Amino acid sequence: MNADTNVFKRLETTCIDIKTESPTIKTFVLQCPEDFEFKTGQFVEAGLMGVGEGPFTPSSSHYVKNPIEISIMNVGYMTEKIHKIEEGTTVTMRGPYGNGYPLDKFESKHVLIVGGGVGLAPLRSLMLTLVHDIEDYAGITVCFGARTPADLIYKDQLDDWKQINGLDLHLSVDQVPEGQEWKGKTGVVTTLLKPLDIDKKNTVAAVCGPPIMMKFATLALLEMGLDPSAIYLSMESKMYCGVGLCRHCTIEHYFACKDGPVFTYDQFENPEAIWV
Repeated sequence: MNADTNVFKRLETTCIDIKTESPTIKTFVLQCPEDFEFKTGQFVEAGLMGVGEGPFTPSSSHYVKNPIEISIMNVGYMTEKIHKIEEGTTVTMRGPYGNGYPLDKFESKHVLIVGGGVGLAPLRSLMLTLVHDIEDYAGITVCFGARTPADLIYKDQLDDWKQINGLDLHLSVDQVPEGQEWKGKTGVVTTLLKPLDIDKKNTVAAVCGPPIMMKFATLALLEMGLDPSAIYLSMESKMYCGVGLCRHCTIEHYFACKDGPVFTYDQFENPEAIWV
C-alpha cells in the first residue's frame, strides 16, 4: 500500500453469490468496482454500512482479482447481519492490510498446510495461489480438519482438489455425530501429521485455525523436526481495526494487523503466551 493511500477508504462491492459452507460459515463472492490487488495471507475489513465491519482474509487465490471470495463465520452481531444478506447487497471493503505469505521463501520447498474451522479460509487462498505455480514447489500437502463432517467447509471442491497433480490432501473430523456420514479419518487434525513422509529439512508449514488447534499443530510440527523459522502462523483472530489504532491485536511487541497477520514461530519470545 502506498504511503499516500487513505487506509480508511472503502470500496462498495456487490455480493453476487453466497455459498453455505457449514451451519456457521458462508462464503460471499464480492464483485469489486475494479480489480482488487492483494497478496495471499493479507486481510481486508469488510462489512455493511450502518452495521459495522471486521477483519477477514480472502479465501480466493490472489491471482483472481475480481470477484474475490471471503468466508465468514457467524460469531456475533455484525457477522450475523452479513449472514442474512442476499445477492445484490452492497458490502463495503477496505484494504488490503498486513503482510501475506512470503512465497519467494517457499520456492523449491515442500509446503505443508494445516488448518481447521474458518482458519481454512486463508489457507484455501494460499493453496490455490500455490497451485497456480505448482511447478515452483517440491510439493503441497494439505491437512484440513473440522469438528464434524457438517462443519467441514469447501466440501463441494474437495474432489477437484484431490485430482490436482502435486497436491496431497488429507482430511479428518474430531467426531462423527449420529446421522452424519463420514468415510475419512476421525481424530484431531494433528493425527494427520504423524504418518506424513516429507523432507522435514526442506518443508515449510502454514498453520491457521482456532488457537488451541494452532498450538498443538505447531507443537506437533516442532516434534516432527521442522525449524521454528519454517512454521508460519496466521494470527488474524486477534485483529479488529486493521490499522494498529485499537491495540486489540498486540502480541508481545507486535501488532498482528501491521506486522502480521502472518508470523513465523521463531519471531515470538514467549510462544506459550501467543495462544491466549
